[in-house]
Amino acid sequence: MRRRVLLAGAGLAALAAGAGIYRFTDVIVKHYPPTPYDDLLGKLADRDTARIIGARLSVEPDHAAARLREAVAGQSLARAAQADIAAGRLSEVAGWLLPESVALLAALAARS
Repeated sequence: MRRRVLLAGAGLAALAAGAGIYRFTDVIVKHYPPTPYDDLLGKLADRDTARIIGARLSVEPDHAAARLREAVAGQSLARAAQADIAAGRLSEVAGWLLPESVALLAALAARS
């Protein structure tokens, strides 16, 4: 009986330690402070790289968020980007041509 209690306690302690590391550190997953644009920024795979790209753009965040919410409504970022490419809505950023939805999302990441 004591061995089972000891193993259960050790397992529970390991589970609690893992949950604490996941939630309160950036070791497993990067945690960001909440912003009004989290519904859009959640679609980014790498927010830090998007910040570097978005720092080169001058866009008003509220205007960019409104345009993005219309473009991404009910679909993934990849589909919105493909629609931008098909429609010819491209933005030049440091010599790169980006779909407008990706450029706006990067600008939002830089401003938040």
